[in-house]
Amino acid sequence: MPSNQDHVKKETFQLIAPDAEEVLLLGDFTNWEEDPVLLRHQNDGIWKISLPLEPGRYEYRFIVDGEWRDDAKCGHRAPNPFGGQNCVRDVAP
Repeated sequence: MPSNQDHVKKETFQLIAPDAEEVLLLGDFTNWEEDPVLLRHQNDGIWKISLPLEPGRYEYRFIVDGEWRDDAKCGHRAPNPFGGQNCVRDVAP
């Protein structure tokens, strides 16, 4: 019998922010602000992290140096309860 781990996929999140001091990834998969994920700064100014996610629909945003930021490369958005929008990532099975 296959386990849920058999369906987990590595999903990469990245943001171009060459002057940032800190970039955090928050979403429904991190319980938002309860357990943010720190992205790693690359030499080219891109911040990046790969996370294991099970198939499904996930909403997320970034916090760059204390300010909420959208993923400019994400074309799928959903309204959030704060009058803005969250980015949406669909992980295929």
